[in-house]
Amino acid sequence: MKASDLFSLKDRVALVTGASSGLGIQFAKALADNGAAVALVARRADRLSALKSEIEGKGGRAVAIEADVTDRAAIVRAFDEAEAAFGTVTVLVNNAGVAQQPVRAIDVSAEEWRRVLSVDLDAVFFWAQEAARRMIAAKKPGTIVNIASVLGFGVAKGTAAYAVAKAAVVQTTKALAIELAFKGVRVNAIAPGWFVTEINDKYLESEAGAAMKRDIPMGRFGEAGDLDGALLLLTSDAGRYITGTTIVVDGGQVVQLKG
Repeated sequence: MKASDLFSLKDRVALVTGASSGLGIQFAKALADNGAAVALVARRADRLSALKSEIEGKGGRAVAIEADVTDRAAIVRAFDEAEAAFGTVTVLVNNAGVAQQPVRAIDVSAEEWRRVLSVDLDAVFFWAQEAARRMIAAKKPGTIVNIASVLGFGVAKGTAAYAVAKAAVVQTTKALAIELAFKGVRVNAIAPGWFVTEINDKYLESEAGAAMKRDIPMGRFGEAGDLDGALLLLTSDAGRYITGTTIVVDGGQVVQLKG
């Protein structure tokens, strides 16, 4: 089989959370470029509209859905809107996330802990749960890709809440995978290393960021497109026998963290 056929997402319906910025934009573009109709989910409607227009301008199909990923009612509404536009969602990319305020573990407030965990863990589970329920009800095989982090494998100072959430995403991925495999729903994760986005660009471009870059074996931060291969593998038939795994894409950072 040709690679173009093996990795094709033609006739797939994808939903990407956190699609208004950073990695979410790139994920949505990669899915659309390879044939999927894409439901774009985030809170910033203006950005979603711009991305929708960009995708459609290149011949793709997209729908913009404004939603807060922590709102349980919004989860149901988002899937309803995606189904109304394109049919059952068969690819979920659980990308929405927030960064933690960089403070010591003993100084993390209850409010900050809950803010991070509610988006970076709770929402991941409940969006995956809703997607799986609908795939099973429609008797359609599908795939769920959760976005974890290298900090789920090695902890840095000042990241307690975030690291705990991302480590839990890895375990959530395994737990869902083992229960959903027999129903034809594959669940995997991608753990990116440091990628420059609008939520961390100032920090990564600082002297501290330069020091972090020197500690990455490949000597650079992740760039746009570096996650596309892993994403397409896990969402297409190329990865049809892969479930319960987390692919680390980090330039060797995890190796460095583990020492």
